[in-house]
Amino acid sequence: MTPPVTTAFLVWSCGALFYLVAFFHRVAPAVITTELMRDFHLSAAALGNLSALYFYSYVAMQIPTGILADRLGPRRLLAVAPLVATIGALFFALSPGIVLAGFGRLLIGASVAVAFVGLLKISANWFAPRHYALLSGLALFFGVLGAVSAGPPLRLAVDLWGWRNLMLVSALATFLIAIFTWLLVRDYPSDKGYSNFTTASAGSRPDPGILAGLRQVFAQRNTALLCFIPAGIVGSVLTFAGLWGVPYLTSQHGLGTAAAATLTSVLLVAWAVGGPVFGWLSDRLGNRKRIYLAGCALATAGWSGIIFLPGLSLSLLALLLLITGFASGCMSISFAFVRESVPESLSGTSAGVVNMGIMSGPMILQPAMGLLLDRLWQGEVSEGVRVYGAGAYQAGFSLMLLWLGLSLVLLFFTRETCCRQQL
Repeated sequence: MTPPVTTAFLVWSCGALFYLVAFFHRVAPAVITTELMRDFHLSAAALGNLSALYFYSYVAMQIPTGILADRLGPRRLLAVAPLVATIGALFFALSPGIVLAGFGRLLIGASVAVAFVGLLKISANWFAPRHYALLSGLALFFGVLGAVSAGPPLRLAVDLWGWRNLMLVSALATFLIAIFTWLLVRDYPSDKGYSNFTTASAGSRPDPGILAGLRQVFAQRNTALLCFIPAGIVGSVLTFAGLWGVPYLTSQHGLGTAAAATLTSVLLVAWAVGGPVFGWLSDRLGNRKRIYLAGCALATAGWSGIIFLPGLSLSLLALLLLITGFASGCMSISFAFVRESVPESLSGTSAGVVNMGIMSGPMILQPAMGLLLDRLWQGEVSEGVRVYGAGAYQAGFSLMLLWLGLSLVLLFFTRETCCRQQL
């Protein structure tokens, strides 16, 4: 007998909670930019690099994480990683200067790198294959809940208690997730006495070897394409909502920090909703490519309006952010798309490879935009923090559009799987 849905979701929810925490740390700098720049005396480029340290270690860990998920199973990864993330959050919260704060961001990024891949591995092991795309979208939904919690709620809490105290609370929450994961999560349903959905358990799977497995994954055309394509979509969302959106909205649209954080949360909430909808829709229609193309095209058009349409009212800006965020949820299709393109036993490795590509988007775009803002800075300072003009922001955000345009073109070269395992 396969596991009851309630049992499967209990196991899945532990990984989902850790992914929520991962997203919280990913975008938290967006609403404490002023505090970080003031406390650590940072320029835009330095702030961009501090935020991107999370992505540097996150990206570096993706392929090792995918391999470990296939070889060791998700339970050990998802129980140990939160302990490391706890240490990283403590370093970041208590650091007197930029060096230890950066080290904390590196530790956080490296540890939470296992969250999404481990969660996808649980999805593959504990649920029927036909639900994989939907679960990938639901995983994104939980992650973005963490991002939303790092929006207006975090801003209000920071105003009351300070950003360092809030980071300490996040460290405690991450530690508790580690405990619950070890107690509740198992790698396969058979470890709890149920029948497995996959054809082989961890101990009996054929092992092609690490290098041979990577060669099999990269031998498929879709793998390389689906590393680069969603990176433009996610990089745009997290460059805006994860770092530069709040200062842009406060300086160019005259909003308060809390109101700006609320608008970026509109983008994230819509993204969270779009993920499972696009996953379900591609499953329902039996087609990955066309649905992905439609979402990517709509996201590109939405960002173009947000960046370049002059004199946007607050309501129209919110509507564009809502549409753009929802359309950006199409990137959740990437994981089902690539999983169907490689051997089933390498699902963890393929997820790690794609997630590495995805996170290269914000890893590159966040500091690149910071460098461009500094280059175009006109010398204006307010309360010890640099203020950048509309032209500087438009130039910086144009980097997002360039990547999105290339993603849209490359989607035409992907090979449709029709929602069926190809190998």
